[in-house]
Amino acid sequence: MDRNQPPLGSTVIPVVNKLRQVLVNVDEGESRLQLPLVAVVGSQSSGKSSVLEALVVRDFLPRGSDICTRRPLLLQLVRTDEEAGEYGEFLRLPGRKLFDFAQIRAEIQAETDREAGESKRISSKEICLKIYSNRVLDMTLVDLPGLTKVPVGDQPPDVETQIRKMILSYIRQPHCLIVAVTPANSDLANSDALQIAGIADPDGNRTIGVITKLDIMDRGTDACNILLNKSIPLGLGYIGVVNRCQEDIQLNRGIQDALAFEAAFFQSHPVYNNVSDCCGIPQLAKKLNQIFVQYIFKMLPDLKSSIRSKLVIAEKEHSSYGHMPQESDYASLVLGILLNYSKAFVSLLDGRNEERLTCELYGGARIRYIFQSIFVRRLEEVDPFERLSDEEIRTLIYNATGPSSALFVPEVPFQVLVRRQIARLLDPSIQCARLVYNELVKMSHSCLVHELQRFPILKARINEVVGSFLTERLEPSKKMINDIVEMEDDFINTSHPKFIGGNKAVEVASDQLRTYRLTSPRSRDGVDSDAVSVSGSNRISNAIVARTLSNGIFSDLGVRSVADIERNGSPGRERGSNWRIPAFFRGREVHNPEINISRSNSDHATVNLREHASSTIHLKKPPLTLSSVEMHSEHEAMALAVTKLLLESYYTIVRKNIQDSVPKAIMHFMVNRMKRDLRNVLIENLHREDLFQNLLEETEEVSMKRNRVEETLRALQEASRLLDEIPAEAATAERGLL
Repeated sequence: MDRNQPPLGSTVIPVVNKLRQVLVNVDEGESRLQLPLVAVVGSQSSGKSSVLEALVVRDFLPRGSDICTRRPLLLQLVRTDEEAGEYGEFLRLPGRKLFDFAQIRAEIQAETDREAGESKRISSKEICLKIYSNRVLDMTLVDLPGLTKVPVGDQPPDVETQIRKMILSYIRQPHCLIVAVTPANSDLANSDALQIAGIADPDGNRTIGVITKLDIMDRGTDACNILLNKSIPLGLGYIGVVNRCQEDIQLNRGIQDALAFEAAFFQSHPVYNNVSDCCGIPQLAKKLNQIFVQYIFKMLPDLKSSIRSKLVIAEKEHSSYGHMPQESDYASLVLGILLNYSKAFVSLLDGRNEERLTCELYGGARIRYIFQSIFVRRLEEVDPFERLSDEEIRTLIYNATGPSSALFVPEVPFQVLVRRQIARLLDPSIQCARLVYNELVKMSHSCLVHELQRFPILKARINEVVGSFLTERLEPSKKMINDIVEMEDDFINTSHPKFIGGNKAVEVASDQLRTYRLTSPRSRDGVDSDAVSVSGSNRISNAIVARTLSNGIFSDLGVRSVADIERNGSPGRERGSNWRIPAFFRGREVHNPEINISRSNSDHATVNLREHASSTIHLKKPPLTLSSVEMHSEHEAMALAVTKLLLESYYTIVRKNIQDSVPKAIMHFMVNRMKRDLRNVLIENLHREDLFQNLLEETEEVSMKRNRVEETLRALQEASRLLDEIPAEAATAERGLL
């Protein structure tokens, strides 16, 4: 190489090395920036370490009969002027120059033992070493542990798997060039290095083969076909080298002498002399340097783009942590956070949060869902007669009439029953208020999450104030809901225009009862329709209500006019109060075969009869508990049906009132008050000078995160500057040399 001409890559390789040093603590895992490097792989005793030392032209790697490389060694070669001397620097010892390469070897061994122990265990943590010399070409290599089959010492049984996993983690990266080292005295088809390189690089486009120990091949054999890339072709071809043997190492034979021996060997060999461009460490160094520079130029645009993207992300994260404010800025900072919090909360309620518009239902939309899809729908699903049997209704009617048969449907049973059903609407209404309350609390916790993570005490106090305010607003909401239900309970408005009323209920029930008689099998068979059993009575009333509901309470229902009913002698002739029911509800007296009472026109005749009877007739005592099952007739079934129609009609009116009024109460007393007053409540409770210092106190974790982000930001800014400083002219010139 011309001494006056700068070496290939002298412009860009130092920049990449600086980038690697600058970014060493920036990226982790899959997000790590893809910087080009050369990975050297091979089995133990393949001559891998000798190749690396020959490239550096120095003895600096630990030696031994067993596994020596137990941690990845990231080796940056930097070409310098001859006057600068040769020395090494470890990343963990910045500024400390080691001119004694034996000391470098000892430090590598000590670093390995510190991380992996003094036994033969391995570790994936890198050792970073930079070597400055006028005898090297700029490039970055990584020496990886040699492939092994059998554990030695206290190595784990899966040491082979661990080593392969570590090697693949490097060579699978598309920016990595693979140097596969294979000894010439072994079968190339069984090469461990080529096998694992083929896994990561199936096409062989990133792999260069290095054939070592060419001088100890069997007599009469050579590796010419391999070096000419005819045996197992690789995209980057093969280079043959001659290593120092173990005897040379033990006799401290220098690298320079070994390189001279290698040059003489190839020049004097009748076969290798004809393929000199594929032989020798200098050719390997030149080729690696050339390929390395090509990769750098290939990756440079993507590298710049990646650094800029990471820079934008880091700046955004840094801005979320911000700078520690001065004491004079406390008031404005707290006020700004409180105002932004209130604004964010209102935007959630009103559906104006742009970040979440298309993600999911949130805020006010969820409250609307609670009202319409949970509260209203659930009330509509409730049966008006749920937990209210026909037996209970019938019993209540009998008790309300006292000892006489009712001439009309008593008002008391209807009011008692409808109040009982109205009371059942209170619990779901209170539950609705509680669901909205929980939703508002959830919304309050999702406001300004990133901004408030800096100040956990301020965040906790905001949540405390908002929670207390919501609890205060929940109470008047619940009280108003109680008042709404109590108003419905306190006054049963039977004059409501949508209430069916007594006359209409009688007409509907009469018509449906007549239809039931005509379709009943018992009527067609000549069975007395007045002798109605309890189950039959229930069927009649249920059929009437079911048919009424199926057709709509306020529809015509096929009911005749009152005049028609009167002309046909149908019951329901009275037109007075809505509650009046015709006298036919009395029907015939209940007939019980076990009770045979002789009726007469006077009590005197009855006494006479008893005195002269040949035997005494005894009445059985009434049961201690008397059920309405013992007392039933057709007119009582009619009364039951009418009562249920009235109950259903009025319950529907009340349910609709509740469905409309409860959401209004919740919106007025809780949601809208929250929107109107939240900002003032926060300022009143938290914007106080005596609280500022405590509210703006950061946790140690936040402080550490800010420091880490600032360090990352500085590194990325430096990396961007380094890439921008690459002279376009020099880069173009180097491209021309490739």
